[in-house]
Amino acid sequence: MRVQPLRTHKITGADRDLFAILDAHLPALAEGSVLAITSKIVAIAEGRTVPFASAEKSRLVAEQAERYLPVSASKYGVSLTITRGMLIATAGIDESNSDGHFILWPSDSQAAANAVRAYLARRFSLSRVGVVITDSKTTPLRIGVTGVALAHSGFRALNDYVGVQDLFGRALRMTKVNVMDALATGAVLVMGEGSEQTPLAVVDDVPFVQFQERDPSAAELEQLRVSPEDDLYAPLLERAPWQRNEP
Repeated sequence: MRVQPLRTHKITGADRDLFAILDAHLPALAEGSVLAITSKIVAIAEGRTVPFASAEKSRLVAEQAERYLPVSASKYGVSLTITRGMLIATAGIDESNSDGHFILWPSDSQAAANAVRAYLARRFSLSRVGVVITDSKTTPLRIGVTGVALAHSGFRALNDYVGVQDLFGRALRMTKVNVMDALATGAVLVMGEGSEQTPLAVVDDVPFVQFQERDPSAAELEQLRVSPEDDLYAPLLERAPWQRNEP
């Protein structure tokens, strides 16, 4: 796998057209490539930003999350949440590289990934092209952040090994490889977290990626989700004193 970051101009609230950003900074793309895009610039282009002075972060977190723990529950002053089916700090709301604004997640990351895939296929006359919308996350019992995918399009998100025999003939019972998160992790590492100014990355030489000339189906997207009650970590998740955002 090869990951090439793309430097852009400094993305601010004045940039309200994601495709204009791609037109300016993505001159070419080869067949069999995946474009990684940070969720931050997708959200900025959608206007999903709130000035620091006009909102309290804790209120924004409570509004964006399905379940959340109050800041008082954390020794670090960080609210842990379940947002759009993901365990994520502060409902994904970011303050870095934000020019004095809270940056929310995109309104619909999957719709954005689908639209970008169609744009790339049309612009570069490609049939095997993928997109992954990325963010950073923490991992329990580990220091530091790694990448995670908020959405994908143009390839199978899971490589299923269930029923496949290992080296010694034992059939695997549960193993599925999350391709979209693996791609996001590599891309986020290369794109960086500070002032690198590289919110795009092209990932190629990916023989493990199974491309498909369409957006993921509803059934495929549903396979990626696990409810807290059914999760491997349910004994921990279910005991947390979650507060719920009731619609």
